[in-house]
Amino acid sequence: MVFSSQGTQRELSNHLSNFVLAILTTHPIQYQVPLWQLLARDGSIPFEVWYLTKHGVIPSHDVGFRRSFAWDVEMLSGYPHRFLDVAPSATPNDFLKCRLRGDFTQLLRDAKVKAVWIQGWQVAAYWQAAFAARKVGTEVWLRGESNDLAPTPLWKRAIKRIVLGQLFQRVDRFLYIGTANRRLYEKFGVSSDRLCPAPYAVDNDRFVRQAEAIRAQRSEIRRQWKIREDAFCVLFCGKFIPTKRPLDLVKAAQLLLKSGPDLKLHLLFAGSGQLGDELRANCNVAFDEEIPGLTSDLRPLTSGTKPHASFAGFLNQTEISRAYVAADCLVLPSDYRETWGLVVNEAMASGLRCVISAQCGCAEDLGILRPNTIFRCGDVHALSEKIIEGFSDETATSRPIAASLSQTVDIVSQILPEHLRTVPVRA
Repeated sequence: MVFSSQGTQRELSNHLSNFVLAILTTHPIQYQVPLWQLLARDGSIPFEVWYLTKHGVIPSHDVGFRRSFAWDVEMLSGYPHRFLDVAPSATPNDFLKCRLRGDFTQLLRDAKVKAVWIQGWQVAAYWQAAFAARKVGTEVWLRGESNDLAPTPLWKRAIKRIVLGQLFQRVDRFLYIGTANRRLYEKFGVSSDRLCPAPYAVDNDRFVRQAEAIRAQRSEIRRQWKIREDAFCVLFCGKFIPTKRPLDLVKAAQLLLKSGPDLKLHLLFAGSGQLGDELRANCNVAFDEEIPGLTSDLRPLTSGTKPHASFAGFLNQTEISRAYVAADCLVLPSDYRETWGLVVNEAMASGLRCVISAQCGCAEDLGILRPNTIFRCGDVHALSEKIIEGFSDETATSRPIAASLSQTVDIVSQILPEHLRTVPVRA
């Protein structure tokens, strides 16, 4: 059953009388929804997801993509959820506006929720929920993305330790997504008995199915995007923004073509954003979805040091597998602001080798799985070397296995029944 923010307090309380876990998150996220659906299918934990906004479910503007979009997969079925009362103009990136309205403490008390799961600390609602839970003896679980990879000045580090310390002392369980994420909590003094592994994952099965369903169409997909059959295709997938450093891929490709003018290399960009014009200016554009009518013949791949490139535009969840099938490897050149990089999980499930910047949150966990590899962020020479390895790497056809959603479901199932049947009321 689904309740909107207009549902009465009595309706919500009755509906949740047997619920023990409330999951509070900013909006339906394409990476999170499969986890909620799997948790519902598992059936061992009565829960409900409480959303703050409808971003991505209804057409929503994304600053990074510079366009409006809505996900093309079902985001609100297969699990219990409702939308809480927040400011109508609230967005997932607005700390102050994305806050709870009404008495959340009373809501927890009436619903008899034994644990509240929050998704970080980037919006005011997460802080409100943690403080409210403390008042009524409800456990707080935290599953955030932040890690210890960002360079932080000493003065800022001291402030963060004080401010985040106030939140962390109210958290009972830290569901860490990977190595760098766990290390951050440990640096804040979180004890090992409060740390639980909940590895970041995507719906591996869906990406495997989507890729296998169209793999026989690889040649046709490449022809549509003007990628030569004999080219080694390197994929960048994401927003064209500075933190993701897509220009590093272009520079690395230019270095490769300068040293090896006969190299058959083609870049594929899936996404959009503010750096789009600069990317196009530094490439020989063979295809551009965002400029209707722009196509070219499949020219030889050795015309100068400007790499041939195709721009597939924004690809939604059911379309993105076309890029994974067309490519020979994925490059994620992002800096430390890429707190994880779930595009790597998607690419791995689709059978792609991944070249990952060491500053990405996933590097220590996924970059070590052959044939994946890691390079120093911003070092375009190192990036070019890692790309060229893929031309002759005999292990490139292997299929490394990333974490699955079921691992997090198993952890949640283990924690709640044994630990939360009775929860002592805190002072």
